[in-house]
Amino acid sequence: MQLTGRITRDSLMTLEAYARWRKAHKADVIAHRKLRTVHLGEHITLQFESETTIRYQIQEMLRLERIFEDEGIAQEIEAYAPLVPDGSNWKGTMLIEYPDINERKRELARLIGVEDRMFVEVEGQERVYAIADEDLDRENDEKTSAVHFVRFEFKPAAVQAIKAGAAVKLGCDHRNYPAHVAIPAETLASLAGDLR
Repeated sequence: MQLTGRITRDSLMTLEAYARWRKAHKADVIAHRKLRTVHLGEHITLQFESETTIRYQIQEMLRLERIFEDEGIAQEIEAYAPLVPDGSNWKGTMLIEYPDINERKRELARLIGVEDRMFVEVEGQERVYAIADEDLDRENDEKTSAVHFVRFEFKPAAVQAIKAGAAVKLGCDHRNYPAHVAIPAETLASLAGDLR
């Protein structure tokens, strides 16, 4: 899978080429995704996306749905490409996970607005709150969604601090889910590569 900085129809593999590539590289992509995953408390997971994870997602959708026509490929690119960080931000898929269905229903009702209370705190800088669900609203008056798409947009000083090795925390200050965690050094090194 060749990273080009921009996902286009021409930069994707054919279904046949992807099938061959997938056999040899699936474990590498899973390890990359795991490296970029941060658990916040017991029930929220943030998977920070990259060009690699999004290319893989698009290729997987094309493979699973057997999509090979231009219109279908364009729809997949349109759906997922906006999740690739573009130099001044981190983008991620936020998962709220409760295995028990009754507990999940109750907690999703208690966590309305949690996606807007997610933050990244770079040492010596102001908190950066998530900009959530830019494509469509994923909550209503009764509950929030179990999946949100978030973007953390950094000012140049925060970008410089991250690239210089500042400590960074991921957190949430929602009244029903206060939590924070230091982003591990290996994960932070990968995320710093998303910034210019």
